Amino acid sequence: MLDKLIFGRFMPGESLIHRLDARTKLIAGFYFIGILFLANNWQTYALLTLFSFLVIFMTGISYRFFIKGVKPLIWLILFTVLLQALFTSGGTIYFSWGPFAISSFGIINGIYVFVRFVLIIFISTVITLTTTPMDLTDAIAYILRPFKIFKMPVQDIALMISVALRFIPTLMEETDKIMKAQRARGVDFGEGNLFEQMKVVVPIFIPLFVSSFNRAEDLADAMEARGYQGDKKKNPISYSTLALV
Repeated sequence: MLDKLIFGRFMPGESLIHRLDARTKLIAGFYFIGILFLANNWQTYALLTLFSFLVIFMTGISYRFFIKGVKPLIWLILFTVLLQALFTSGGTIYFSWGPFAISSFGIINGIYVFVRFVLIIFISTVITLTTTPMDLTDAIAYILRPFKIFKMPVQDIALMISVALRFIPTLMEETDKIMKAQRARGVDFGEGNLFEQMKVVVPIFIPLFVSSFNRAEDLADAMEARGYQGDKKKNPISYSTLALV
């Protein structure tokens, strides 16, 4: 399941979305998520869903690829939906047990939360799949540029965010390898009560942390070898700047 996580990966292509400026994609993504959180009726959610599928179609990437990418997070999404359904009151009560109740408003709110989660994953994945790491870093730095007046290291923050996004699939792949190695040694991750399962998971985190630190050290060495200096002022030249020359 972990190898199906596509968030954070880059897939080269020549589509319109691939060629779109990274700053435009980020700003449009923020606006989309903002509208998504403000939506309160099914018509708005239907339009946002159609827009998301249209954007995915324009990337030239298979819809099935995106749907598979949601699967690793489906249990987290369903758990959040269940909480919304149980703790949102109003409307017709269908089921009640102690402090918990499932009402018509709770079910509708749960459906909205489910759609909201899925669409956020879709749009975020579109941005990372169609934007190179360098373009993504420059776009984040551009958006955070107003914070320079507060002496914030904008370029370094943008780099950290970009590296963190790209590290997600790497860590998932490493976790999958460790789990397969543990299963080969006879470890069963699905047996026992909660405490026994937590005890089984501990041997995964130790090699995962060691591997993460090793990868981070290798990345730092590679950046240093290429002359990266975070405290130096950078003035990236964009296509729009060249067009004015």
